[in-house]
Amino acid sequence: MSELNNMLKSRLFSIGGLVAVLIIIILVNVLFARVNFRLDVTGDKVYSLSEGTKKILENISDQVSIKFFYSRSLDNFPPHLKAYAGRVLDFLSEYEFHSRKKITVEVYDPKPDSEEEEWAQQFGIEGINLPSGETLYLGLVALSADQEETIAFLDSSQEGRLEYDLARMISRVQSAKKQKIGLISSLPVFAGTPMGFNMPGQATEPWHFIKELQNSYEVSQIEQDVELIPDDLDLLVIIHPKELSDTLEYAIDQYVLKGGNALVFVDPFATRDITAQHQVSSSSLPRLFKAWGIEMEPEKAVVDFDFPTGLRNQNNQVESNPSWLSLPGEIFNKDALITSQLNSMILPVAGAIMKAEGADIQYEPLIQSSTNSALVNTFQLRFGIEEVRREFQPTPDRYDLAVRIQGKFKTAFPDGKPREDSEDTRNDNEVAEKPFPDQSLMESVTKAVIIVVSDTDLLWDDYYLSKQNFLGLQLVNFFNNNLDFFQNATEMLSGGDDLISIRSRGKFERPFTTVQMLERKAASQWLEREQDLVKKAEETNLKLKEMENLKDASQKFVLSKAQEEEIQKFKEERLRINNELKMVRRHLRSEIESLGTKIKFINIFLMPLLVSVAGIGYALYKRKKSLEN
Repeated sequence: MSELNNMLKSRLFSIGGLVAVLIIIILVNVLFARVNFRLDVTGDKVYSLSEGTKKILENISDQVSIKFFYSRSLDNFPPHLKAYAGRVLDFLSEYEFHSRKKITVEVYDPKPDSEEEEWAQQFGIEGINLPSGETLYLGLVALSADQEETIAFLDSSQEGRLEYDLARMISRVQSAKKQKIGLISSLPVFAGTPMGFNMPGQATEPWHFIKELQNSYEVSQIEQDVELIPDDLDLLVIIHPKELSDTLEYAIDQYVLKGGNALVFVDPFATRDITAQHQVSSSSLPRLFKAWGIEMEPEKAVVDFDFPTGLRNQNNQVESNPSWLSLPGEIFNKDALITSQLNSMILPVAGAIMKAEGADIQYEPLIQSSTNSALVNTFQLRFGIEEVRREFQPTPDRYDLAVRIQGKFKTAFPDGKPREDSEDTRNDNEVAEKPFPDQSLMESVTKAVIIVVSDTDLLWDDYYLSKQNFLGLQLVNFFNNNLDFFQNATEMLSGGDDLISIRSRGKFERPFTTVQMLERKAASQWLEREQDLVKKAEETNLKLKEMENLKDASQKFVLSKAQEEEIQKFKEERLRINNELKMVRRHLRSEIESLGTKIKFINIFLMPLLVSVAGIGYALYKRKKSLEN
C-alpha cells in the first residue's frame, strides 16, 4: 500500500512539475513578449532607429495613428514584397515602442469588397493589379488631429529611406503649416526638356527634386524681374544663376543680410544647359560670393583620377572620365549633419570653392575631392578626356566641391540699390538717382547660413534615379545620394535638424571596398604608363620632324637610315610599355581573383571545418565527463 502511495505521489509530483514548467514557460513568453529587445550588428545600424527619430518621437505633442494597409491574406503576394512588409511591421513596432504610447499602429488587410479596401482607397493607397487578377495593397497613412499624410505604395527599392519617410510623415501631421521655399533658376526645373534648357525638345514633367520639395514645402518660383525676396520665406534656393539682373542680385543680397538662409548651386560646365550653338554654359555669383567671403573660378573644373565615372565616348566605348566625379562615402564630411551619412554622389563636372583670404566667416567644407586631383580649364573638356589625361598633374590639395558658410556678411552693393537703366524714365545723359538708398542694409542684421555647391547637374533626374514600370505603377530607384544631399540641405537650412540624421541609413548591400581600392591603385599606375607613352610619342615625333627639316627637296619622301632606326626604337618602346600596361591589368585581376579565392575558401571550407571541429571537441568533452562519472 505504501509503495502504491509512493508511486502516486511520484506521479503527482511529476505531473505537478510538468504543469509548473508549462506555467513558467507561458509566463516567460508573456513577460518577454512585452520586452522590446533587438541587437543590430550591421555596420551602418540599418535596422535601428536613429537619434533624430527618437528625438522626433519624444517631442510628439498630439496622438498619432498609423494605419498600415497590407494584403497579407493574398495568395499571390510577391515574395520580396512580403518580406519587405514584414520589415516594415518591425519598424512600425519600434516607432510605437519608442513613442511611449503616443503612436498607435493598426494593421488592415484590405480584402476585395471589404470595408478595409474602401478605407485604403479613401486614404489614397494605390492598389496594384496582379496578373492573377487580384489587387495588392501595401501602403500606410498617418493621422493626427485634422492632418493626414499618406505613402500610397511602399517601394522595396527605397528601403534605405523607410525610416526617414516614416519620421517625415509623423513630423508633418504634427504641424498644420507648410514651410515656404522660394526658388530661382535659369534651368527649366519646373518643366524640363530632354536635351537641356536651350535645346529644342518636347517639354517633360518637373524635375524629381521639385516634386519632392512640393511634397514637403510650399514652393514658389521667383522670376528674374523681382525687386524683393519675400520676408516670409524659410529658405531661398538658387540653381544655375546665369546672367541674373542687378536688381535680382540686390534682392538676394538684402534677403541674406536680413538673416535669410540660402542654398546655392553654381556650375563651371552645366551639361544640362546647352546653347543653340551647342556650347555648354557656366554660372557663378562673383559679386555676391566676394561679399560672402568665398571664391570660385567659373572657367575651372575639378578632375579627380581617384573617383572617375565610366562614360561612353564617341566610339561607344566605356572610358573613365575624371571630370564626372563618382564620390564614395569616405570623401564626405562625417562631422557635418548634412553629409555624415551619405554613401555616394555623382557630380558631372564641378568647380572648386575657396575661402577668400581674410574673410571673417565660419567656413566648413562638406564635399571634397581626393588628393589625386587638379583644376583644368573647362574648354579642355570640349575636346575629350584624352587632352586632360595628357596634361594632368595632380596637386596635393583637396578641392572643396560644396561648403557651408555662416556669419554676418557685408553688402555686395555698398552704393545702395542699383538704378534701373530704362529709356522710358530718363535720357542717356541723365544720371538716375538711387531710389531709397536709406532702406538698403549695409551689413547683416543677424547671422545667416549659406550652402554653396559647385555643380547643378547633380539635380537632374538621370544622374541619381532610374524609373521602371511594375504592374502599371511607376517605381523610382535611387542609385546614389544626390537627392538625399539636396533634401538634407533644405531640411537643415529650413530648420529641421532631427530629420537629417535619419536620411541616409546606409546600404543593405555592402560594396567591395578592397576591390575598389585595388582598381583605383591599378588605374593610377595605368595613367602613369599612358602619360609616359604619350610623352615618348611626342618626343619621337619631334625628332622625326627635326630630321625631316634637315633633308633637301629630293629626299622629302625617302626615309633616312637614322629615321628608320628612330622609328624602330619607338615601336620597340611602344611595345614595351604596352606589355607593361598588360602586366598592370593582369596584376590587378590576379589580386582581385586571389581575394575572391580566399573569401570562397573561408565561406565554403574554413567555416564548416571550424564548426565541425568545435562540435567534435564538445562531443569528446561530454564523452570524457560521462566516463569519469
